Amino acid sequence: MIADFREVMAAVATPVAVVTTMTGDQPHGTTVSAFASLSMDPPMVLVSLARTSELLARVRDSNRFGLNVLGASHAGLATTFAARSGTSRFHDVDWTTEHGVPRLNGVPGWLACEVTDLFDGGDHVIVLGQVLAADRSESPPLVYFRRAFRTTSRR
Repeated sequence: MIADFREVMAAVATPVAVVTTMTGDQPHGTTVSAFASLSMDPPMVLVSLARTSELLARVRDSNRFGLNVLGASHAGLATTFAARSGTSRFHDVDWTTEHGVPRLNGVPGWLACEVTDLFDGGDHVIVLGQVLAADRSESPPLVYFRRAFRTTSRR
């Protein structure tokens, strides 16, 4: 059943983001495709992080995270933050710190969030965050579909 479940989920197009946090002056981040808007009042999002991920432990400690929603031109960033480990993910990446979390410069969507709750979800933990700041620009989104990065286009 797990193989069938994996195939069904591969056929669902999901947006791609990089979740970031800070420990001291060190940035940390990882690529995710499991995130969503949760509430408008107050503004909240949820992200799903692997129970074994270093980032989850750092988000728990800092109680804050950034959600950097990637655009069509950011497949390289998505790969970098999925493949590398530790702070080397930020090597050669243009970023700043805003509201206490790393912001990847040039991404079409960015949120700074404070952790409000954590829930176990199988081999992942669902992190709820209240949005402290938000910024956006117009850009086609980066999506993950059938195990590849893609984008959407107007017809």
